[in-house]
Amino acid sequence: MDRRKFLKALAIIGGALALKVKAGIDLFAQNTTNSGGYPDLVAVLGGEPDAMFKKAIEEMGGIGRFVKKGHKVVVKPNIGWDKVPELAANTNPILVKEIVRQCLAAGAKEVVVFDNTCDEWKRCYENSGIEAAAKSAGAKIMPGNKESYYTQVDLPQGKKLKDMKVHNAILDCDVWINVPIIKNHGGANMSIAMKNLMGIIWNRRIFHLSNLPQCIADMCSFHKRPTLNVVDAYRILTKNGPRGKSIEDVSIAKALFISQDMVAVDTAAIKFFGQIREIPLADVKYLQYGQDLKIGTMDIDKLNVKRIKM
Repeated sequence: MDRRKFLKALAIIGGALALKVKAGIDLFAQNTTNSGGYPDLVAVLGGEPDAMFKKAIEEMGGIGRFVKKGHKVVVKPNIGWDKVPELAANTNPILVKEIVRQCLAAGAKEVVVFDNTCDEWKRCYENSGIEAAAKSAGAKIMPGNKESYYTQVDLPQGKKLKDMKVHNAILDCDVWINVPIIKNHGGANMSIAMKNLMGIIWNRRIFHLSNLPQCIADMCSFHKRPTLNVVDAYRILTKNGPRGKSIEDVSIAKALFISQDMVAVDTAAIKFFGQIREIPLADVKYLQYGQDLKIGTMDIDKLNVKRIKM
């Protein structure tokens, strides 16, 4: 379906796609933990992608807390699929644009955007809207489709995965920002921040031949972890993930989560997803494996969490 026909179909379906939010989604009904200092996790509900990020990063102390003048920055969205933004298979381009813009405004020397895509990379970059959005904000686009772009690194903490080939953009940058979209995933049950790291590596077929959840956790033990994890939950792919089949698979939730802790932000995002479609945390096994490897915590009730309704 070309974009014109798709948008026509979207207009016909209209409000049927909107998320039916219960009175007080659990995650946003809880009281904020006031322990002083910057929050460990910020959850925002009810705004546009760029506005929610502005609010969230302000609460985290501003982008300048993480990106310094002269830094080489990588922004790593999910651009894995040849899909338009409305189908929620890839990160929202409006969010990517705002993150790039703020990094450069903070004095970053350069910002690179890339992913190791599943579909043909040029079509993914174009049809996701991310290439145009990133370039308009001043970012450089880099492909991830050749093994020569990757360098092997060891994973001394890994249980199943002992090494992997990581994209040189990640190895060469000063900081990188992980920007996944939350969605259903046929193999891992959920794809969010931890799973999004599969887009920085080359040799990922072994994941599906071995213990996929453990390999995801092992991968996240990589020493150069993202400085920030920004979870796009504006549109949520509730079934048939990670690619999706049709617009009926999408719910409009208008939410965003941000944390330096991959395990915590994924836990919060899955709890939110669970208000739309039931999914026990125990079904997403890489969360527990990640906590066991001390990558982060699932116990978000003990964190300083800021919840915002816009």
